[in-house]
Formats: sequence, C-alpha cells, structure tokens
Amino acid sequence: MAAQTGAGIESTSGPRPVKGEPRDAGRQSLVYLFLIVPMAALALAVPFAWTTGLLSWTDVILTVVFFELTGHGVTIGYHRLFTHGSFKAKRPLKIALAVLGGMAVQGPVITWVADHRRHHAFSDREGDPHSPWLFGTSAWALTKGFWHAHMGWMFQRDNTSNKERFAPDLLRDEDIVALDRLFWLWTVLTFLLPAVLGGLITLSWTGALTAFFWAGLVRVSLLHHTTWSTNSICHMIGERPFKSRDKAANFWPLALLSFGESWHNSHHADPSCARHGVKRGQMDTSARCIRIFEKAGWASGVKWPTAERLAKLADE
Repeated sequence: MAAQTGAGIESTSGPRPVKGEPRDAGRQSLVYLFLIVPMAALALAVPFAWTTGLLSWTDVILTVVFFELTGHGVTIGYHRLFTHGSFKAKRPLKIALAVLGGMAVQGPVITWVADHRRHHAFSDREGDPHSPWLFGTSAWALTKGFWHAHMGWMFQRDNTSNKERFAPDLLRDEDIVALDRLFWLWTVLTFLLPAVLGGLITLSWTGALTAFFWAGLVRVSLLHHTTWSTNSICHMIGERPFKSRDKAANFWPLALLSFGESWHNSHHADPSCARHGVKRGQMDTSARCIRIFEKAGWASGVKWPTAERLAKLADE
C-alpha cells in the first residue's frame, strides 16, 4: 500500500525503491551494537552519579516529567496532529502541543513536518531524507546507512524538503507560523525550566546544575535518540504484519520509550491513523493521550482503526 501524508502529498513517479536485504542475523547484530553500546555507557554513569550525589530523586522525577511532556509533544503534536492530521485539536491544545514539541529541540514545527512528510512521500526510496537503505546492503553500507538514518541526514539536509511543497497548510496557520518562529524560546525554556525547578526544590545551586544536566541535557539527548531510532532501527529490523511499499517495521522493545511510535509498519501502512499500536497488547501511550483529549472534548475527528480497515491493510 502506498503511504500518504496528512496533507495528501504523495511521491511522484521516478524515485527507485531501495532493494535487497542482508541476512537478518547480520543486520540485527549491527543495529544492536549501535543501540546497546551508548545506552550501556549511560547506564554505567548513573550509579556513579547517584553515589557521588550528582543524581537525586529530584533529578529523576524532573527528567521523567520533562521526557514525557516533550516526547508526547513530538509524537502527538508534531507527528500525529500536524504531520498526518490524525485528529483535530482545539486551539489551546494545538498551541500546547506545538510548544511541547518545540521543547524537544528537534527543530521548528513546520520544518519537522516538512521533513517527515517528505519521508513518507519517498519512504526508503531515492528522495527519502533518512532511509538506512540508500547505500547498499553490505555490512559497511548498512553501518553508513544506520548513521545516515539515525542522525547523519541532518548534516546533509538539502532544499528539496521545503516548507512550501510539503507543509503549505501549516504556512497558512498563523498560530503555527508564530510558534515556529519562537523555536529559539522553546529551546531556552526546555533547559532553563528544569534548572530553575531543581534549584527551587533543593534550595541549592547544586540542585539547579544537576537538574540542568539530567532533566535538560541528558533528557533531550535520550529523546533525540529515541526519535532517531524510529528512523533507523524501525526501518531495518522488526515485524511487518501489514503491507507497505517500504521496509518500515514494528520493533516492540522501543514501544514504551517511543510513546508508541515504534509500531512503525502499522503507521506506514495507515499513516493518518491516530493509533500506531493497533493490535492487542501493543502499548501506545500517544494514542491513550489522544483518547483522553477526545473524551475531554479537546480533540475531535479522531481517525481510529477499525477491524475492517486492519483486515484490508493486512491483505493488500
């Protein structure tokens, strides 16, 4: 099934699909190497910081709270609302989600949406800004592809992913344009607020500094790698229960950390669906939040999956 964007933009004819796959064992070994080593380094740093007083319960709580708020700002706001139109939000919710998404420091909202719509338009084909399959299927090619999909593509972004082509609807939204221009402010606040709160709660400069480090720097870095892993890992390994023209896959180990985004095959098979974890037991906290917004009257027109729709996607 051809993927579609929320704005109804589809790829034009011409881009060629990236073909070929190495053996699963080799591919998985590479992915797990890139995934486990950095996380292991962070895990080793935590007990050292705890025993030396450089990490406290205040830091832990602030980190979790800001991680959840800004992470859901990206997945619910930037992704499911602004990119794919999975639901309609009342103005206060729309603004709040755009601000929280901006505080994830992944770029201004219109730029983020334009990049992601381009990804869907050319998914795993020439023109996709961050496919891991653009360099071939050898071990070296996949190593290069993983780096490119994970974060390297941001250093090589070209002008074909422009706002006028991929996000014209957002350019017509005065609220979003204003919030997009204030990205610098959301970036300052995402680091300043944890530091201020940490200092006020502990009544110390040490508390402010450790909160800045853990709930600011470490939290933003962890959130970045979580989002980037959807681009890289979830296009390399995992299950593909639904038909799609690309290599997007469901990777369950990332489901909780990614707020449901790692059910990536399900998403690429039906991009505008508000729930990515469409099967029983597939955790999707972003969808749960959207359900709460809907029941509170803050969201409407939610595009929930149906049994008939899922059956059709599995058969296509």
